[in-house]
Amino acid sequence: MANAGKSFLAFISGAALGASIGLLYAPEKGEKTRKRLNSEADKAKDKFKEQWGKTSSNLSDSARRAKSEFDGKLEETLASASHKADDVIVSLQKRLDELREKNKKLQKQQNTGKSTAKKNKTSTKSASKA
Repeated sequence: MANAGKSFLAFISGAALGASIGLLYAPEKGEKTRKRLNSEADKAKDKFKEQWGKTSSNLSDSARRAKSEFDGKLEETLASASHKADDVIVSLQKRLDELREKNKKLQKQQNTGKSTAKKNKTSTKSASKA
């Protein structure tokens, strides 16, 4: 973009400088000089329009390419994040299942221990009454 701006500025400067020098060294009559200047101004205007069109087109193409690249990278990033999130969820589900299984075992151990303790208390009370 900066290169196109520099080229444009150089073109305009050159056209103005050329027109000025042309006026200074013009050996022709005023009417002929004005006609020639009008002709040169028209040529410069046409070149300016052409250059402006090219620059605009280049900028539009660059913007489209940049947007396309951005969209592609965004899509890749989102897809990658989605896969990673799925991996984390699967891992957490496995860990949750493991913890549930451990909890079941601990509850069974506690229930078994309570039953044994109750039986011991009951048998101790029966033995002391006898």
